[in-house]
Amino acid sequence: MTALPSPPDPIRIGNASGFYGDRFSAVREMLTGGPLDVLTGDYLAELTMLILGRDRMKNPDRGYAKTFLRQLEENLGLAMDKGVKIVANAGGLNPRGLADALREVAAKLGLDVAVAHVEGDDLLNRAGELGLGTPLTANAYLGAWGIADCLRAGADVVVTGRVTDASVIVGPAAAHFGWSAQDYDALAGAVVAGHVIECGTQATGGNYAFFTEHDGIGLPGFPLAEIHADGSSVITKHPGTGGVVNTGTVTAQLLYEITGARYAGPDVTSRFDTLALEQDGADRVRISGVTGEPPPPELKVCLNALGGWRNEVTFVLTGLDIERKAEWVRTELDAALEKNPPAEVRWTLARTDHPDADTEQRASALLHCAVKDHDQKVAGRAFSGAAIELALASYPGFHVTAPPSEASPYGVYTAAYVDATEVPHVAVRPDGSRVDIAPAVTTRTLTEVDDPALPAPLPGGPVRRLPLGSVAGARSGDKGGNANVGVWVRGEQAWRWLVHTLTVEEFRRLLPETAALTVRRHVLPNLCALNFVVEGLLGEGVSSQARFDPQAKALGEWLRSRHLDIPEALL
Repeated sequence: MTALPSPPDPIRIGNASGFYGDRFSAVREMLTGGPLDVLTGDYLAELTMLILGRDRMKNPDRGYAKTFLRQLEENLGLAMDKGVKIVANAGGLNPRGLADALREVAAKLGLDVAVAHVEGDDLLNRAGELGLGTPLTANAYLGAWGIADCLRAGADVVVTGRVTDASVIVGPAAAHFGWSAQDYDALAGAVVAGHVIECGTQATGGNYAFFTEHDGIGLPGFPLAEIHADGSSVITKHPGTGGVVNTGTVTAQLLYEITGARYAGPDVTSRFDTLALEQDGADRVRISGVTGEPPPPELKVCLNALGGWRNEVTFVLTGLDIERKAEWVRTELDAALEKNPPAEVRWTLARTDHPDADTEQRASALLHCAVKDHDQKVAGRAFSGAAIELALASYPGFHVTAPPSEASPYGVYTAAYVDATEVPHVAVRPDGSRVDIAPAVTTRTLTEVDDPALPAPLPGGPVRRLPLGSVAGARSGDKGGNANVGVWVRGEQAWRWLVHTLTVEEFRRLLPETAALTVRRHVLPNLCALNFVVEGLLGEGVSSQARFDPQAKALGEWLRSRHLDIPEALL
């Protein structure tokens, strides 16, 4: 009997960046910490595209993540010596420019490096034609096949513009295993693995709700995924590095900035309600069972525009009569702004003060005033000057946290959708040849999954009034103007309680800021998790700075701090 061919070895893909500004030393740490086949980096976020857009306005040859270039100046030789391929979306708005800069670096270092790039995502010159208005940046989220083509053509380094965060992981896996565009389950498995590791140390203990359970968590090491031919994976990290990888840290990252059970991308729609997690040893979590479906026919487009000018001042209110002091200075400043009123004025009083405090700081509250306007002068010195002119004519103890400043520009983020056939996707191979990557042939319009049947409620019994975080973890973030809060528990009993207790109504009660907003709840029983999407909480997105905690990073921790009745059986 002829033996069946053995499956290809798993591909070991590490990540060294979760955002533009992440730990600079991570590239070297990942290259020296243990074996790798591919090292990836995610440098792009909605805010980053605005930052790069402003860079490009100053110098059309820029628009890429300069940090990545400096990281490779120090580590490109090391990667070549170890045979590690590098894939990153650090090209931003100018992947060709970054590829050229990398070739110059390689030549200066005396290295023979095959550099390729992926382009086509930048739709700015066609924004009007595509009905996208007149933004500063307009970038479609491309998929993994351009990356895969470059790697199959022999690239050592592939840089891209705006691809989906997981694509820098899916592309190397697809190239390694020879997947086709119809291998939906395998692709979906790789997307899930990519989603877990693309935010760097959030998968290895960073931002983890139950961090107090792990003594000496230290500075977490960066994650890696061992991806198998069927798309299943093991999430782990290099031995001896800080942090922890367990089903909790992986669950937290799986819930990060998603919506419901269907997680759509340009290559595949991944079903997050089908995956299973299993602890596979110390700092190893196996992900299996992910199913995939054809992708939607449209690609998401990230649009950034300059919205105007913003400014702010924070008054410090100390001691007695905090509310009356706040009312006094607010009345004075509102009156001073009547001649040139800003288009938007937002007041927030943070009662950080304590009675009979033992330090002045603990006796003080903070009254924050933020303004926006299309006129730089109105939001600039006209505002900050009016605030400071009150220094000797307002509440006792008047002072502010920082001196008056000029107005700063702010951006507005919006998401749009364009038919995938309208968006070019081009792999520029190391030899300079250009290959057009065809969009998905088979597509399926994205629809939400109906909530599954709920388990029976937990029987009644004694309860204690405690923070939700006594039994539940959470991870939150932003998608444009919407906030996302994933909440999970550990164990079937806790799940039966959570799914019946944390309704949309109870969520709104616990977080009063959301009471007047649209809140959607998605149920994920396989993760013992709920995901809440709060529409409009963040205004026009992080770059507009509309809210305290403008990216909703701590919204989940606020929710965990809120008190409700928890069955003693769960404690």
